[in-house]
Amino acid sequence: MKNLNSEMKLLLDKLYNLRGEDSIVLVSIEEERQESIKTKERTFKQTAELQDKLSKLESEGQILAKEGESFKNALQTIRKDEFVNVLKELNISFDPNKIKAELDDKLPKTLNEIASEKTKAEEELVNAKDEMNKAATKIEELGIRKDEAIKNQEMLNRYFSLALEGNISITRDELTSLLAKFNFTEEEQREAAKLIMFPEDGLYEYEDELKNKHNGKSISDVFKDARENLDSIIVENPVIEPEKTEDFHFDFMKDITPFAQKNDAQKLEVKVEDTKEEKVESKKEEITKDELIKVLSSLGYDYLNFTSNDFEKILENYDEKTIKDNTEFIKSLNISLDFFSDNIELLYDKEMKEKIEKLTSIGKLPQDIYLNPNILIKYDLNGLNSAIELLSQSGLEPKNVPLIAY
Repeated sequence: MKNLNSEMKLLLDKLYNLRGEDSIVLVSIEEERQESIKTKERTFKQTAELQDKLSKLESEGQILAKEGESFKNALQTIRKDEFVNVLKELNISFDPNKIKAELDDKLPKTLNEIASEKTKAEEELVNAKDEMNKAATKIEELGIRKDEAIKNQEMLNRYFSLALEGNISITRDELTSLLAKFNFTEEEQREAAKLIMFPEDGLYEYEDELKNKHNGKSISDVFKDARENLDSIIVENPVIEPEKTEDFHFDFMKDITPFAQKNDAQKLEVKVEDTKEEKVESKKEEITKDELIKVLSSLGYDYLNFTSNDFEKILENYDEKTIKDNTEFIKSLNISLDFFSDNIELLYDKEMKEKIEKLTSIGKLPQDIYLNPNILIKYDLNGLNSAIELLSQSGLEPKNVPLIAY
């Protein structure tokens, strides 16, 4: 007997979307997060540029005022009638009084223009800093929202698993309370709760259709396979290709010295394998999440900036000395600790300091690295050295090549 009608199917489509990695809630949060990260990076750069502009305007105004005053004093000591003959014979037009009058007229105007430009730049700086701080706050808020959304998703999947196993024993209020967090209407909450509490009314049928569509696998198995396939792709392809951008089309690492690049790729692969072996042999430090929070708080982190996934990664790769050393090093460069919030792998990267020192040694600024942290994740130390060497061998100055193109 078929109980599944079109309205039920649409509702279950929506529910099953919320169960997967392509959940409209998680996708929406991630899109907002990426937009906020772009805003933060843009305003960080804008802030640095405005601060530099203000410094130059301040210096320019001081020099102009000083030279103008000196010029006035010099003109006051010169009398035109003392040079009548030479000016006449050489046909030189020179009138100290006229020049002084022109100086008195133009110098204040120019200084006022510089002052006005400074005021405008200061206002822009205030706005840029405000926008940057709002973006940073939004990133933190979205991290909290994402954690909550993942917990809600886990709970939803648990309820579905119990329902499909025929062991559901939760109340309607518990279900509707959870569904309300996904912005379901009251009517949708009631209908969805009914489908989960009484799966024979349509949920079993929907699940059977999914199994047929995915070769007999349940939707949970499909999600699991998708994650395993993604993990295998990441393991089999440890060297990440440079991202293409609209502003920078020339791919340095692809176009320079093909033979050298091939050898370098082989070196990178060997290095990845060696690193894996070292990880297997090394003894992992054991620590609980609560203990980790205490360590991070003592170093100046707000643990709310980290997601559950972040904590899992840190715990899996925990090395207290490396975490402390990397934190202190980033602080010494005057880089905000939110540098790690979006690039958690760097917090426990044993080569992070050496890679940054390598980049600064070729002329890259801490600000460049802050805005392009992917290069530290993309390369191990040997790979980074090889990439820089390849650029040099190809006649390019590594300092002048944007980090995004490495």
